[in-house]
Amino acid sequence: MQPFRGNALSWHLAEGIVELELHHPPANEIGSTMLAELERFVAALEATRAAAALVVHSALPAGFSAGADLRELYTRMQPLPVTERVAGVRGFLERIHAAFNALDASPLVTLAAVHGVCFGGGLELALVCDLIIADKTARFCLPELRLGLVPGFGAIPRLKRDVGNAVVRDLLFTGRSLNAQRAQAAGLVSQVVGEGEALRVARLAAGQAAKFDAFARAAAKRFAKPVPYEELRREIEIFCELFTRPAVEAGLRRFVESAAAMPYLP
Repeated sequence: MQPFRGNALSWHLAEGIVELELHHPPANEIGSTMLAELERFVAALEATRAAAALVVHSALPAGFSAGADLRELYTRMQPLPVTERVAGVRGFLERIHAAFNALDASPLVTLAAVHGVCFGGGLELALVCDLIIADKTARFCLPELRLGLVPGFGAIPRLKRDVGNAVVRDLLFTGRSLNAQRAQAAGLVSQVVGEGEALRVARLAAGQAAKFDAFARAAAKRFAKPVPYEELRREIEIFCELFTRPAVEAGLRRFVESAAAMPYLP
């Protein structure tokens, strides 16, 4: 696996551990640039046989990821007729799901090292990973209902798989954020560490996982963490149904026109 540095992502492989770094300012918003590089990463990851674990982390002070690039989404979709908007959104979601599902189903042990904001699509990326290591600054949130939408990158099916329904509904219906301690208590986070320590601890955990037999490790993952493909497909349908509503366009417009430095914050 050759090292790569792009506009949104970078990666390298050393001693059986792949590190995927997010560095797309201001807050690792997931748009067309990051998606294209993520697809390139997934292809490279699937082609390598030298890796045992993957660590995903952010190089930006703001945090892990603020989620989907809503400004890009609104700018690209707003001038189009409704049918073309839905087709464009569906195509983007299908590509995101293909990349996320590949990481979810990867035989590697995958870890997200999280600090700061981990909202919307950023939380959905973290949920793809087997373990989330969070430093004490981390905050987790699903703010999509504020825009008249549901999460579109796989949050609900993966949360239903991984944590209790009370947590899913709390995140979804209130839109409020969980701090690292509450996220750990809910079973969303496997370990809470000191500020700035998440990447170091994730690397240690990845090194431990890499010691195990590859066949047994992959079998255990398939058994413990099945990918909810049918529910994920249904999520795309619900998102596209909601996306045509005037309330969604109005919510996106308010977000785009906001003068706040971080309008995605609750």
